Amino acid sequence: MTAGFDKKALVIKVQGGEVSCDFAQQTTPGVSRLKPYQPGKPISELARELGLDEKAIVKLASNENPLGPSEKVVATLQSECADLARYPDGSGYQLKQALAAKLSVDPQGITLGNGSNDVLDLIVRAWVSPGDEVVFSEHAFAVYPISTLAASGQPVQVPAKDYGHDLVAMAAAITDKTRVVFIANPNNPTGNWLDRDALKTFLQSVPERVLVVLDEAYCEYIDHPDYPNGLDWLADYPNLVVTRTFSKIYGLASLRVGYSVSSVAIAEVLNRVRQPFNVNSFALAAAVAALADEDYVARSKAMNTDGLRQLEQGLDVLGLSYIPSLGNFITFDTGHNGEQVYQTLLKRGVIVRPVTGYGLPAHLRVSVGTPEENQAFLDALPAALSEVAAL
Repeated sequence: MTAGFDKKALVIKVQGGEVSCDFAQQTTPGVSRLKPYQPGKPISELARELGLDEKAIVKLASNENPLGPSEKVVATLQSECADLARYPDGSGYQLKQALAAKLSVDPQGITLGNGSNDVLDLIVRAWVSPGDEVVFSEHAFAVYPISTLAASGQPVQVPAKDYGHDLVAMAAAITDKTRVVFIANPNNPTGNWLDRDALKTFLQSVPERVLVVLDEAYCEYIDHPDYPNGLDWLADYPNLVVTRTFSKIYGLASLRVGYSVSSVAIAEVLNRVRQPFNVNSFALAAAVAALADEDYVARSKAMNTDGLRQLEQGLDVLGLSYIPSLGNFITFDTGHNGEQVYQTLLKRGVIVRPVTGYGLPAHLRVSVGTPEENQAFLDALPAALSEVAAL
């Protein structure tokens, strides 16, 4: 018997006959409910679509660091080229040691990922079986339901309170089937945050058998006295996992490197399902260099603080309401169909982020850019709003 596969026709051909095979119908129940994650539109894609000059396009869609990479990181990456033929250090020893020293944590409790998204997915893969429940808030990060459904788990979305996490309702949503609770602090895409007392009260209410994942992707931007550092609670709550990333304030989004800090027992489980060499050599070396460049982080933080203020003032002038944010972005109410405003901004060479998929059809999220990029967005917005209003 001979067999072959016709990719175009999606038909398995066997000697003596044909058997049609619709692979889309053969996925697991969770995957069949999924839609692909939609990232921010790349500059090159918009330039191709509308015939625009790439240099004239402003991208404020993906919460990237507008400063570009640290000079120390660039120098480090150049030196890494000599070892392109070698596999990375699968244990990430140097980065774990650098993180442990910086954060005062046990290096054995650190799990490295191909971005923090990778670690979030690892957590679900390790603990969620078909039918198990994962609790998260309405308007929260899209990866939470995506990873849950990919594992054929049951997403439990709790209605938001003032666009943010309703921790009382989330605690009430925990059942015997709950395995993981995701909390983003501050939340993406809304930018609002939970204070120390509220979050600690919630942690005290969660059964020890349920993992609480505290996603702190934007924590390095924050100085607010009531903003909690999840790492301070690891010793008190063995079911707590804190995830962070190098994609935001450290400016390494393209290299994809993130991590979690947890008990050693949890980290040991995550390493069972972690793919070998999931963080490449360039990302490992760049992350170590980025951690050491405190001047770059300070400049990034200062630019973000000023940029948030610039965007808030500009939106105030236009009479547009927005959700107060502690991240490197701000989400505002367009007063119209957000997708239409987004499309009209694209025609003017400004890329922001529609958040209809997050249950916010009238809103748009705009990342903090350089002062010039922020102003370009604010200059383009009135005309875009007027065009949509005239439709």
